[in-house]
Amino acid sequence: MAYVLLACSIVTEVFGSTMLKLSNGFKRYLPIIGVAAGYGISFYLLSIALIDLPLGFAYAVWSGVGTVLTTIVGIFLFKEKVNRKGLLGIALIIAGVVLLNVS
Repeated sequence: MAYVLLACSIVTEVFGSTMLKLSNGFKRYLPIIGVAAGYGISFYLLSIALIDLPLGFAYAVWSGVGTVLTTIVGIFLFKEKVNRKGLLGIALIIAGVVLLNVS
């Protein structure tokens, strides 16, 4: 169950980050509500997942997978570009998350 909570925490964090971009520097009010809800729910779910998961592992997975998913949202939703170095960085993040899960 802790892994499901962690996954939901990651998804809501990505939602909050996406709303942050859509808020246009906190000038649009509806996305601001999405930012607060997304991050609030994300941290709440992460705190519950931390009851059963080690802090270092959970935070590394949360931030790493969240970074990769946020990059993917940026590419597809906001037409942001990623170069070779960016792709290498994403690959290294994924490799790090996988290595954490193997140990």
